[in-house]
Amino acid sequence: MNTATEPLPRLAWRPVGLVAAIQIVVLTALSGRYGFHRDELYFVAAGKHLDWGYADQPPITPALAWLSTTLFGETPFGLRVVATLAAAATAITIAYVARELGGDRTVQWVSAAVAALGPFSLAVSHMLSTSTTDMLIWALLGLFVLRLLRTGDGRWWPAIGAVIGAGMANKWLILLLVFGLAAGVLVFGPRGVLRTWWLAAGAAVTLVLVAPIMVWQVANDFPMLTVASGISEDDGAENRISFVPLQLVYLTPVGAVVWIAGLVRLWRDPGLRWARALAVSYPVVCVVLLAVGGKPYYSVPLLLLLVPAGVRPVLTWLTTGLRRAALGVLAAVGVVMAVVTGLPVLPPPLLNGPVLAINREPGEQVGWPELTANVAQVWRQIPDGARAGSVILTSNYGQAGAIEHYGPRHELPKPYSGHMSYWDWGPPSDSMTGAVLVVGGQPAQSPHLAGCRVVAENDNGAGVDNEEQGTRITLCDRTTAPWSQIWPSLRRFY
Repeated sequence: MNTATEPLPRLAWRPVGLVAAIQIVVLTALSGRYGFHRDELYFVAAGKHLDWGYADQPPITPALAWLSTTLFGETPFGLRVVATLAAAATAITIAYVARELGGDRTVQWVSAAVAALGPFSLAVSHMLSTSTTDMLIWALLGLFVLRLLRTGDGRWWPAIGAVIGAGMANKWLILLLVFGLAAGVLVFGPRGVLRTWWLAAGAAVTLVLVAPIMVWQVANDFPMLTVASGISEDDGAENRISFVPLQLVYLTPVGAVVWIAGLVRLWRDPGLRWARALAVSYPVVCVVLLAVGGKPYYSVPLLLLLVPAGVRPVLTWLTTGLRRAALGVLAAVGVVMAVVTGLPVLPPPLLNGPVLAINREPGEQVGWPELTANVAQVWRQIPDGARAGSVILTSNYGQAGAIEHYGPRHELPKPYSGHMSYWDWGPPSDSMTGAVLVVGGQPAQSPHLAGCRVVAENDNGAGVDNEEQGTRITLCDRTTAPWSQIWPSLRRFY
Protein backbone atom coordinates (compact mmCIF):
# COMPACT_ATOMS: atom_id res chain seq x y z
CA MET A 1 0.00 0.00 0.00
CA ASN A 2 1.42 3.34 -0.98
CA THR A 3 2.42 5.88 1.65
CA ALA A 4 3.57 9.45 1.30
CA THR A 5 7.18 8.42 1.88
CA GLU A 6 7.48 5.52 -0.56
CA PRO A 7 9.12 6.14 -3.94
CA LEU A 8 6.73 6.69 -6.80
CA PRO A 9 6.38 4.34 -9.77
CA ARG A 10 7.85 5.50 -13.05
CA LEU A 11 5.52 7.23 -15.44
CA ALA A 12 4.32 4.74 -18.04
CA TRP A 13 5.20 6.90 -21.01
CA ARG A 14 4.48 4.34 -23.70
CA PRO A 15 0.86 3.46 -22.89
CA VAL A 16 0.05 6.97 -21.62
CA GLY A 17 1.68 8.48 -24.69
CA LEU A 18 -0.32 6.10 -26.87
CA VAL A 19 -3.56 7.30 -25.25
CA ALA A 20 -2.57 10.92 -25.89
CA ALA A 21 -1.46 10.14 -29.45
CA ILE A 22 -4.74 8.40 -30.31
CA GLN A 23 -6.59 11.32 -28.77
CA ILE A 24 -4.65 13.81 -30.91
CA VAL A 25 -5.18 11.80 -34.11
CA VAL A 26 -8.94 11.42 -33.59
CA LEU A 27 -9.53 15.03 -32.57
CA THR A 28 -7.40 16.33 -35.43
CA ALA A 29 -9.16 14.13 -37.98
CA LEU A 30 -12.56 15.44 -36.85
CA SER A 31 -11.64 19.04 -36.09
CA GLY A 32 -12.77 20.29 -39.50
CA ARG A 33 -16.16 18.56 -39.38
CA TYR A 34 -19.32 20.66 -39.10
CA GLY A 35 -17.91 24.15 -38.41
CA PHE A 36 -17.28 26.75 -35.74
CA HIS A 37 -19.29 26.62 -32.54
CA ARG A 38 -21.04 29.91 -31.71
CA ASP A 39 -18.68 30.39 -28.72
CA GLU A 40 -15.67 29.79 -30.96
CA LEU A 41 -16.82 32.51 -33.35
CA TYR A 42 -17.00 34.83 -30.35
CA PHE A 43 -13.53 33.80 -29.15
CA VAL A 44 -12.09 34.48 -32.61
CA ALA A 45 -13.68 37.94 -32.60
CA ALA A 46 -12.53 38.59 -29.02
CA GLY A 47 -9.00 37.55 -29.99
CA LYS A 48 -8.98 40.48 -32.41
CA HIS A 49 -9.71 42.76 -29.46
CA LEU A 50 -7.09 41.46 -27.02
CA ASP A 51 -7.62 42.89 -23.54
CA TRP A 52 -7.22 41.99 -19.88
CA GLY A 53 -10.85 41.01 -19.67
CA TYR A 54 -14.20 40.69 -21.37
CA ALA A 55 -17.79 40.98 -20.18
CA ASP A 56 -18.12 37.25 -19.59
CA GLN A 57 -14.59 35.91 -19.23
CA PRO A 58 -10.93 36.61 -18.46
CA PRO A 59 -8.42 36.83 -21.34
CA ILE A 60 -6.80 33.40 -21.76
CA THR A 61 -9.26 31.66 -24.11
CA PRO A 62 -9.56 34.63 -26.53
CA ALA A 63 -5.76 34.92 -26.44
CA LEU A 64 -5.43 31.22 -27.28
CA ALA A 65 -7.93 31.67 -30.10
CA TRP A 66 -5.82 34.52 -31.48
CA LEU A 67 -2.61 32.48 -31.15
CA SER A 68 -4.02 29.35 -32.77
CA THR A 69 -5.70 31.12 -35.69
CA THR A 70 -2.62 33.27 -36.25
CA LEU A 71 -0.38 30.21 -36.47
CA PHE A 72 -2.71 27.71 -38.14
CA GLY A 73 -5.36 29.77 -39.93
CA GLU A 74 -8.79 31.16 -39.11
CA THR A 75 -10.63 27.90 -39.72
CA PRO A 76 -12.22 25.38 -37.35
CA PHE A 77 -9.15 23.16 -37.87
CA GLY A 78 -6.72 26.00 -37.16
CA LEU A 79 -8.58 27.20 -34.09
CA ARG A 80 -8.87 23.75 -32.55
CA VAL A 81 -5.18 22.89 -32.59
CA VAL A 82 -4.76 24.40 -29.12
CA ALA A 83 -7.87 22.60 -27.89
CA THR A 84 -6.47 19.27 -29.07
CA LEU A 85 -3.12 19.91 -27.40
CA ALA A 86 -4.80 20.98 -24.17
CA ALA A 87 -6.89 17.80 -24.15
CA ALA A 88 -3.83 15.60 -24.62
CA ALA A 89 -1.98 17.52 -21.91
CA THR A 90 -4.93 16.95 -19.57
CA ALA A 91 -4.86 13.19 -20.13
CA ILE A 92 -1.11 13.09 -19.46
CA THR A 93 -1.53 15.21 -16.32
CA ILE A 94 -4.19 12.81 -15.01
CA ALA A 95 -1.69 9.98 -15.55
CA TYR A 96 0.77 11.96 -13.40
CA VAL A 97 -1.94 12.29 -10.74
CA ALA A 98 -2.34 8.50 -10.82
CA ARG A 99 1.42 8.15 -10.35
CA GLU A 100 1.32 10.62 -7.45
CA LEU A 101 -1.25 8.39 -5.75
CA GLY A 102 1.00 5.36 -6.25
CA GLY A 103 -0.68 4.04 -9.37
CA ASP A 104 1.28 1.56 -11.45
CA ARG A 105 1.61 1.40 -15.22
CA THR A 106 -1.90 0.02 -15.77
CA VAL A 107 -3.55 2.50 -13.41
CA GLN A 108 -1.80 5.39 -15.14
CA TRP A 109 -2.90 4.64 -18.69
CA VAL A 110 -6.40 3.57 -17.69
CA SER A 111 -6.79 6.85 -15.74
CA ALA A 112 -5.68 8.80 -18.80
CA ALA A 113 -8.10 6.87 -21.02
CA VAL A 114 -11.08 7.37 -18.68
CA ALA A 115 -10.31 11.08 -18.51
CA ALA A 116 -10.08 11.32 -22.29
CA LEU A 117 -13.17 9.29 -23.22
CA GLY A 118 -15.95 10.82 -21.16
CA PRO A 119 -18.78 12.54 -23.08
CA PHE A 120 -18.01 15.93 -21.56
CA SER A 121 -14.27 15.53 -22.10
CA LEU A 122 -14.75 14.64 -25.76
CA ALA A 123 -17.20 17.48 -26.34
CA VAL A 124 -14.95 20.20 -24.93
CA SER A 125 -11.80 18.67 -26.41
CA HIS A 126 -13.25 18.84 -29.91
CA MET A 127 -13.72 22.61 -29.75
CA LEU A 128 -11.99 25.51 -28.05
CA SER A 129 -13.86 26.67 -24.96
CA THR A 130 -13.06 28.02 -21.52
CA SER A 131 -13.81 24.53 -20.18
CA THR A 132 -11.17 23.01 -22.46
CA THR A 133 -8.47 25.05 -20.78
CA ASP A 134 -10.08 24.77 -17.36
CA MET A 135 -9.81 20.97 -17.36
CA LEU A 136 -6.06 21.23 -17.85
CA ILE A 137 -5.63 23.95 -15.24
CA TRP A 138 -7.64 22.07 -12.62
CA ALA A 139 -5.68 18.90 -13.35
CA LEU A 140 -2.38 20.75 -12.91
CA LEU A 141 -3.53 22.36 -9.67
CA GLY A 142 -4.66 19.00 -8.32
CA LEU A 143 -1.32 17.43 -9.27
CA PHE A 144 0.77 20.18 -7.67
CA VAL A 145 -1.32 20.23 -4.48
CA LEU A 146 -1.03 16.45 -4.15
CA ARG A 147 2.73 16.73 -4.60
CA LEU A 148 2.81 19.38 -1.87
CA LEU A 149 0.69 17.30 0.51
CA ARG A 150 2.63 14.10 -0.13
CA THR A 151 6.12 15.55 0.22
CA GLY A 152 5.51 18.51 2.52
CA ASP A 153 7.92 20.48 0.32
CA GLY A 154 6.77 24.11 0.52
CA ARG A 155 8.65 24.98 -2.65
CA TRP A 156 5.59 23.76 -4.56
CA TRP A 157 3.61 26.79 -3.36
CA PRO A 158 4.88 29.18 -6.09
CA ALA A 159 3.92 26.64 -8.76
CA ILE A 160 0.50 26.31 -7.14
CA GLY A 161 0.19 30.09 -7.08
CA ALA A 162 1.09 30.29 -10.77
CA VAL A 163 -1.58 27.71 -11.70
CA ILE A 164 -4.21 29.53 -9.64
CA GLY A 165 -3.23 32.76 -11.37
CA ALA A 166 -3.53 31.10 -14.77
CA GLY A 167 -6.90 29.67 -13.73
CA MET A 168 -8.13 33.11 -12.71
CA ALA A 169 -7.01 34.36 -16.12
CA ASN A 170 -9.20 31.72 -17.77
CA LYS A 171 -12.26 31.18 -15.59
CA TRP A 172 -12.84 32.13 -11.98
CA LEU A 173 -14.22 28.67 -11.23
CA ILE A 174 -10.70 27.69 -10.16
CA LEU A 175 -11.56 29.37 -6.85
CA LEU A 176 -14.05 26.55 -6.22
CA LEU A 177 -11.25 23.99 -6.26
CA VAL A 178 -9.01 26.24 -4.16
CA PHE A 179 -11.79 26.62 -1.59
CA GLY A 180 -12.54 22.89 -1.55
CA LEU A 181 -8.89 21.87 -1.17
CA ALA A 182 -8.27 24.55 1.47
CA ALA A 183 -11.25 23.31 3.49
CA GLY A 184 -9.94 19.76 3.27
CA VAL A 185 -6.44 20.68 4.39
CA LEU A 186 -7.66 22.87 7.26
CA VAL A 187 -9.96 20.18 8.62
CA PHE A 188 -8.07 16.97 7.84
CA GLY A 189 -4.50 18.10 7.18
CA PRO A 190 -1.68 17.84 6.68
CA ARG A 191 -1.77 21.41 8.06
CA GLY A 192 2.01 21.54 8.25
CA VAL A 193 2.15 22.59 4.59
CA LEU A 194 0.55 25.89 5.62
CA ARG A 195 3.32 26.77 8.09
CA THR A 196 5.90 28.02 5.63
CA TRP A 197 6.85 31.34 4.06
CA TRP A 198 6.58 29.61 0.67
CA LEU A 199 2.80 29.92 1.04
CA ALA A 200 3.15 33.70 1.03
CA ALA A 201 5.41 33.43 -2.03
CA GLY A 202 2.75 31.40 -3.82
CA ALA A 203 0.07 33.94 -2.90
CA ALA A 204 2.30 36.71 -4.23
CA VAL A 205 2.67 34.91 -7.56
CA THR A 206 -1.11 34.61 -7.83
CA LEU A 207 -1.63 38.29 -7.01
CA VAL A 208 0.89 39.41 -9.62
CA LEU A 209 -0.79 37.33 -12.32
CA VAL A 210 -4.31 38.33 -11.33
CA ALA A 211 -3.70 42.05 -10.71
CA PRO A 212 -4.21 43.35 -14.28
CA ILE A 213 -7.33 41.22 -14.67
CA MET A 214 -8.85 42.55 -11.46
CA VAL A 215 -7.96 46.13 -12.40
CA TRP A 216 -9.86 45.65 -15.66
CA GLN A 217 -12.85 44.20 -13.85
CA VAL A 218 -12.92 47.05 -11.33
CA ALA A 219 -12.66 49.62 -14.11
CA ASN A 220 -15.58 47.98 -15.90
CA ASP A 221 -17.81 47.41 -12.83
CA PHE A 222 -17.20 43.66 -12.61
CA PRO A 223 -19.28 42.56 -15.61
CA MET A 224 -18.38 38.91 -15.01
CA LEU A 225 -20.31 39.00 -11.73
CA THR A 226 -23.30 40.40 -13.60
CA VAL A 227 -23.10 37.53 -16.09
CA ALA A 228 -22.76 34.96 -13.28
CA SER A 229 -25.77 36.46 -11.52
CA GLY A 230 -27.80 36.17 -14.73
CA ILE A 231 -26.88 32.50 -15.12
CA SER A 232 -27.91 31.77 -11.54
CA GLU A 233 -31.16 33.70 -11.83
CA ASP A 234 -32.25 32.27 -15.18
CA ASP A 235 -30.95 28.70 -14.96
CA GLY A 236 -30.40 28.13 -11.24
CA ALA A 237 -33.43 25.93 -10.58
CA GLU A 238 -32.82 23.76 -13.65
CA ASN A 239 -29.13 23.43 -12.77
CA ARG A 240 -29.94 22.25 -9.25
CA ILE A 241 -32.44 19.65 -10.47
CA SER A 242 -30.09 18.17 -13.05
CA PHE A 243 -26.90 18.43 -10.97
CA VAL A 244 -26.74 14.96 -9.40
CA PRO A 245 -27.92 12.94 -12.43
CA LEU A 246 -25.44 14.66 -14.70
CA GLN A 247 -22.54 13.90 -12.35
CA LEU A 248 -23.20 10.24 -13.12
CA VAL A 249 -23.05 10.56 -16.91
CA TYR A 250 -20.43 13.22 -17.64
CA LEU A 251 -17.70 10.52 -17.62
CA THR A 252 -20.11 7.73 -18.70
CA PRO A 253 -21.74 5.51 -16.01
CA VAL A 254 -18.62 3.31 -15.91
CA GLY A 255 -16.50 6.41 -15.41
CA ALA A 256 -18.85 7.38 -12.58
CA VAL A 257 -18.18 4.04 -10.91
CA VAL A 258 -14.46 4.82 -11.12
CA TRP A 259 -14.59 8.33 -9.67
CA ILE A 260 -16.96 7.24 -6.90
CA ALA A 261 -14.56 4.43 -6.04
CA GLY A 262 -11.80 7.01 -6.00
CA LEU A 263 -13.74 9.22 -3.63
CA VAL A 264 -14.32 6.31 -1.25
CA ARG A 265 -10.71 5.15 -1.44
CA LEU A 266 -9.28 8.60 -0.73
CA TRP A 267 -11.47 8.76 2.35
CA ARG A 268 -10.82 5.24 3.69
CA ASP A 269 -7.32 4.19 2.61
CA PRO A 270 -4.86 4.84 5.47
CA GLY A 271 -2.04 4.99 2.94
CA LEU A 272 -3.70 7.96 1.25
CA ARG A 273 -4.68 9.85 4.38
CA TRP A 274 -2.41 12.69 3.27
CA ALA A 275 -4.60 13.10 0.15
CA ARG A 276 -7.94 13.22 1.99
CA ALA A 277 -8.28 16.93 1.17
CA LEU A 278 -8.96 15.95 -2.45
CA ALA A 279 -11.86 13.75 -1.35
CA VAL A 280 -13.27 16.53 0.82
CA SER A 281 -13.04 19.07 -1.97
CA TYR A 282 -15.69 17.37 -4.11
CA PRO A 283 -18.65 17.59 -1.71
CA VAL A 284 -17.57 21.11 -0.78
CA VAL A 285 -17.58 22.19 -4.43
CA CYS A 286 -20.93 20.49 -5.01
CA VAL A 287 -22.54 22.25 -2.06
CA VAL A 288 -21.33 25.62 -3.32
CA LEU A 289 -22.56 24.95 -6.86
CA LEU A 290 -25.96 23.81 -5.62
CA ALA A 291 -26.23 26.88 -3.41
CA VAL A 292 -25.48 29.36 -6.19
CA GLY A 293 -27.22 27.45 -8.98
CA GLY A 294 -24.03 26.90 -10.96
CA LYS A 295 -23.97 24.73 -14.06
CA PRO A 296 -23.52 21.01 -13.31
CA TYR A 297 -20.50 20.65 -15.61
CA TYR A 298 -18.50 23.09 -13.50
CA SER A 299 -17.45 20.17 -11.28
CA VAL A 300 -16.28 17.85 -14.08
CA PRO A 301 -12.55 18.73 -13.86
CA LEU A 302 -12.67 17.61 -10.23
CA LEU A 303 -14.21 14.29 -11.25
CA LEU A 304 -11.17 13.74 -13.48
CA LEU A 305 -8.93 14.20 -10.43
CA LEU A 306 -10.86 11.53 -8.53
CA VAL A 307 -10.55 8.98 -11.33
CA PRO A 308 -6.91 7.93 -10.67
CA ALA A 309 -7.74 6.98 -7.08
CA GLY A 310 -10.59 4.74 -8.23
CA VAL A 311 -8.98 2.80 -11.05
CA ARG A 312 -7.14 0.30 -8.86
CA PRO A 313 -10.18 -0.65 -6.72
CA VAL A 314 -12.29 -1.13 -9.83
CA LEU A 315 -9.61 -3.25 -11.52
CA THR A 316 -9.28 -5.31 -8.34
CA TRP A 317 -13.04 -5.86 -8.30
CA LEU A 318 -12.84 -7.32 -11.81
CA THR A 319 -11.68 -10.69 -10.55
CA THR A 320 -13.98 -12.84 -12.67
CA GLY A 321 -14.43 -13.11 -16.39
CA LEU A 322 -18.13 -12.35 -16.06
CA ARG A 323 -17.49 -9.08 -14.26
CA ARG A 324 -14.85 -8.10 -16.77
CA ALA A 325 -17.15 -8.90 -19.68
CA ALA A 326 -20.09 -7.00 -18.18
CA LEU A 327 -18.04 -3.93 -17.39
CA GLY A 328 -16.34 -4.12 -20.78
CA VAL A 329 -19.70 -4.10 -22.56
CA LEU A 330 -20.92 -1.17 -20.47
CA ALA A 331 -17.69 0.71 -21.08
CA ALA A 332 -17.90 0.12 -24.82
CA VAL A 333 -21.50 1.32 -24.93
CA GLY A 334 -20.54 4.39 -22.91
CA VAL A 335 -17.65 5.24 -25.23
CA VAL A 336 -19.84 4.86 -28.32
CA MET A 337 -22.44 7.15 -26.80
CA ALA A 338 -19.72 9.63 -25.84
CA VAL A 339 -18.31 9.65 -29.37
CA VAL A 340 -21.72 10.02 -31.01
CA THR A 341 -22.87 12.83 -28.71
CA GLY A 342 -19.54 14.60 -28.24
CA LEU A 343 -17.81 14.38 -31.60
CA PRO A 344 -19.01 15.32 -35.13
CA VAL A 345 -19.27 11.79 -36.48
CA LEU A 346 -22.90 11.80 -37.65
CA PRO A 347 -24.31 13.54 -40.72
CA PRO A 348 -25.84 16.80 -39.41
CA PRO A 349 -29.50 15.81 -40.07
CA LEU A 350 -29.09 12.83 -37.72
CA LEU A 351 -28.28 15.15 -34.81
CA ASN A 352 -31.96 15.88 -34.28
CA GLY A 353 -33.57 13.88 -31.50
CA PRO A 354 -31.53 12.01 -28.87
CA VAL A 355 -28.14 13.53 -29.72
CA LEU A 356 -29.20 17.15 -29.32
CA ALA A 357 -31.32 16.21 -26.32
CA ILE A 358 -28.19 14.89 -24.60
CA ASN A 359 -25.75 17.51 -25.91
CA ARG A 360 -26.93 20.51 -27.89
CA GLU A 361 -23.41 21.75 -28.68
CA PRO A 362 -22.91 19.82 -31.96
CA GLY A 363 -25.98 21.57 -33.32
CA GLU A 364 -24.39 24.93 -32.60
CA GLN A 365 -21.57 24.02 -35.00
CA VAL A 366 -23.88 23.82 -38.00
CA GLY A 367 -25.32 26.50 -40.26
CA TRP A 368 -23.22 29.61 -39.68
CA PRO A 369 -22.15 30.07 -43.33
CA GLU A 370 -25.79 29.60 -44.34
CA LEU A 371 -26.95 32.18 -41.80
CA THR A 372 -24.46 34.66 -43.20
CA ALA A 373 -25.57 33.93 -46.77
CA ASN A 374 -29.20 34.45 -45.78
CA VAL A 375 -28.32 37.76 -44.16
CA ALA A 376 -26.47 38.75 -47.33
CA GLN A 377 -29.59 38.10 -49.43
CA VAL A 378 -31.57 40.53 -47.30
CA TRP A 379 -28.70 43.03 -47.26
CA ARG A 380 -28.75 43.16 -51.03
CA GLN A 381 -32.37 44.34 -50.87
CA ILE A 382 -31.10 47.67 -49.56
CA PRO A 383 -30.50 50.04 -52.52
CA ASP A 384 -26.85 50.27 -53.53
CA GLY A 385 -26.54 53.93 -52.65
CA ALA A 386 -28.02 53.42 -49.17
CA ARG A 387 -25.87 50.51 -47.98
CA ALA A 388 -22.90 52.67 -46.98
CA GLY A 389 -24.99 54.25 -44.21
CA SER A 390 -26.80 51.07 -43.18
CA VAL A 391 -26.07 48.75 -40.26
CA ILE A 392 -26.25 45.02 -39.47
CA LEU A 393 -27.34 44.50 -35.85
CA THR A 394 -27.43 41.02 -34.29
CA SER A 395 -29.08 39.78 -31.12
CA ASN A 396 -26.21 37.53 -29.96
CA TYR A 397 -22.48 37.10 -30.28
CA GLY A 398 -22.75 33.90 -32.34
CA GLN A 399 -24.60 35.69 -35.12
CA ALA A 400 -22.20 38.63 -34.96
CA GLY A 401 -19.15 36.35 -34.99
CA ALA A 402 -20.47 34.39 -37.98
CA ILE A 403 -21.14 37.54 -40.02
CA GLU A 404 -17.78 38.99 -39.03
CA HIS A 405 -16.00 35.82 -40.16
CA TYR A 406 -18.01 34.79 -43.23
CA GLY A 407 -19.38 38.20 -44.19
CA PRO A 408 -16.45 39.49 -46.29
CA ARG A 409 -17.03 36.81 -48.93
CA HIS A 410 -20.54 38.29 -49.35
CA GLU A 411 -19.29 41.90 -49.16
CA LEU A 412 -21.09 42.43 -45.88
CA PRO A 413 -19.95 45.20 -43.52
CA LYS A 414 -18.84 44.74 -39.92
CA PRO A 415 -21.77 43.62 -37.73
CA TYR A 416 -22.73 45.17 -34.39
CA SER A 417 -24.31 43.62 -31.33
CA GLY A 418 -25.21 44.61 -27.79
CA HIS A 419 -24.45 41.09 -26.52
CA MET A 420 -21.55 40.50 -24.10
CA SER A 421 -18.30 42.16 -25.18
CA TYR A 422 -19.58 43.04 -28.63
CA TRP A 423 -21.27 45.94 -26.83
CA ASP A 424 -17.88 47.06 -25.47
CA TRP A 425 -16.46 47.16 -28.99
CA GLY A 426 -18.67 50.09 -29.75
CA PRO A 427 -21.74 51.32 -31.60
CA PRO A 428 -22.07 52.33 -35.22
CA SER A 429 -21.17 55.92 -36.02
CA ASP A 430 -23.93 58.48 -35.63
CA SER A 431 -23.43 59.13 -39.33
CA MET A 432 -24.94 55.69 -40.02
CA THR A 433 -28.51 56.86 -40.51
CA GLY A 434 -29.66 54.37 -43.14
CA ALA A 435 -31.49 51.06 -42.88
CA VAL A 436 -30.91 48.57 -40.08
CA LEU A 437 -30.83 44.85 -40.82
CA VAL A 438 -31.63 43.05 -37.57
CA VAL A 439 -30.82 39.37 -37.01
CA GLY A 440 -33.04 37.85 -34.33
CA GLY A 441 -34.75 39.73 -31.55
CA GLN A 442 -38.01 41.62 -31.89
CA PRO A 443 -37.06 44.89 -33.57
CA ALA A 444 -40.65 45.83 -34.38
CA GLN A 445 -41.19 46.39 -30.65
CA SER A 446 -38.12 48.58 -30.29
CA PRO A 447 -38.72 52.32 -29.80
CA HIS A 448 -35.38 52.97 -31.51
CA LEU A 449 -36.24 51.44 -34.91
CA ALA A 450 -38.93 52.40 -37.39
CA GLY A 451 -40.43 50.81 -40.48
CA CYS A 452 -39.51 47.27 -39.49
CA ARG A 453 -40.69 44.20 -41.38
CA VAL A 454 -39.64 40.55 -41.27
CA VAL A 455 -38.04 39.73 -44.61
CA ALA A 456 -36.75 36.18 -44.09
CA GLU A 457 -36.34 33.31 -41.65
CA ASN A 458 -33.01 31.58 -41.42
CA ASP A 459 -32.68 28.03 -42.72
CA ASN A 460 -29.39 26.28 -41.97
CA GLY A 461 -29.88 24.02 -44.98
CA ALA A 462 -29.21 20.86 -42.97
CA GLY A 463 -32.50 20.55 -41.14
CA VAL A 464 -30.73 20.74 -37.78
CA ASP A 465 -32.96 22.03 -35.02
CA ASN A 466 -30.41 24.40 -33.46
CA GLU A 467 -30.80 27.79 -31.82
CA GLU A 468 -30.56 29.77 -35.08
CA GLN A 469 -32.94 27.64 -37.14
CA GLY A 470 -35.91 29.87 -37.93
CA THR A 471 -34.24 33.05 -36.69
CA ARG A 472 -36.02 36.03 -38.15
CA ILE A 473 -34.14 38.53 -40.30
CA THR A 474 -35.80 41.93 -40.16
CA LEU A 475 -35.20 45.04 -42.24
CA CYS A 476 -35.93 48.42 -40.64
CA ASP A 477 -36.03 51.70 -42.57
CA ARG A 478 -34.23 53.87 -40.03
CA THR A 479 -33.37 54.59 -36.41
CA THR A 480 -35.30 57.11 -34.34
CA ALA A 481 -32.21 58.50 -32.57
CA PRO A 482 -28.43 58.63 -33.06
CA TRP A 483 -26.61 55.36 -32.33
CA SER A 484 -24.69 56.98 -29.46
CA GLN A 485 -28.02 57.48 -27.67
CA ILE A 486 -29.43 54.08 -28.57
CA TRP A 487 -26.37 52.01 -27.67
CA PRO A 488 -26.58 52.06 -23.83
CA SER A 489 -30.05 50.49 -23.98
CA LEU A 490 -28.86 47.59 -26.14
CA ARG A 491 -26.40 46.11 -23.65
CA ARG A 492 -27.22 42.50 -22.76
CA PHE A 493 -25.08 40.41 -20.45
CA TYR A 494 -26.90 37.08 -20.71
